[in-house]
Amino acid sequence: MLRLLLTRRWLGYLALTVAFAVVASLFGMWQWDRRGQAVAAIEKVDNNYDREPVPVAQVVGSESIDAHTLEWIPVILSGRYLPEEEVLVRTRPRSGSVGFEVLVPFATEEFSVMVNRGWVSTGETQDFPDQVPPPPSGAIELVARIKPTEPLLRGRGAPEGQIASIHLDSLQELTSVNIREDFFLALGEENPQPTSSPLPTLRPELDEGPHLSYTFQWYLFAVMAFGGLWYMLRQEVRVHRGEDVSRKSSRDDEEEDALLDGVAR
Repeated sequence: MLRLLLTRRWLGYLALTVAFAVVASLFGMWQWDRRGQAVAAIEKVDNNYDREPVPVAQVVGSESIDAHTLEWIPVILSGRYLPEEEVLVRTRPRSGSVGFEVLVPFATEEFSVMVNRGWVSTGETQDFPDQVPPPPSGAIELVARIKPTEPLLRGRGAPEGQIASIHLDSLQELTSVNIREDFFLALGEENPQPTSSPLPTLRPELDEGPHLSYTFQWYLFAVMAFGGLWYMLRQEVRVHRGEDVSRKSSRDDEEEDALLDGVAR
């Protein structure tokens, strides 16, 4: 068997098997990493989302923060909206529908930050909301959750006054206000509460997905590749020894049938 395996043809089969096993293992490692990211996101929601809101100064200072670590932590801040700088985020799904999320800068004494006030549906006859509830005017207090900037969607354009994602560097170019570029806020509550407002941001769904089963699946494929190679090699060795594999298999079937007939009688 070893001499046969060391022939040029079988070394080629072995190289293909090893290459397939390496690729399958890499896919398994990728799925394992994806599962780790999903689990980390779930833990972050569990740890941060339902915390008691604290004044924003206890979490955010003048220096840039790591918004990924602080994501979903609720903070309290006072100030006023700047409705003239409103921006709509297009193509945002919600409950099977597609609409817009409403971004409005919020100015405090220390800084200005973009606030996602929530979701509004697309209009009945136009690719634009029929109505966008305005933010309350004057001094108000917010309870909102910290969110990191979203990735830039290259190649995705948007009409004037709209943007494809909440990419804070790009939003800075659309507004005349110097907003924080290290985080934005997902609105929880406004006080005083307006008569109408966009639908609030939904709590993230806690589901790690099928990544664990996919991980095992890819590793199993890698092992099965070597099992298939060994089976093919073993069959060829038997042929070289003069064994008729097909006749032996047929003889085994006949003996099994005869044994079953004897048991039936």
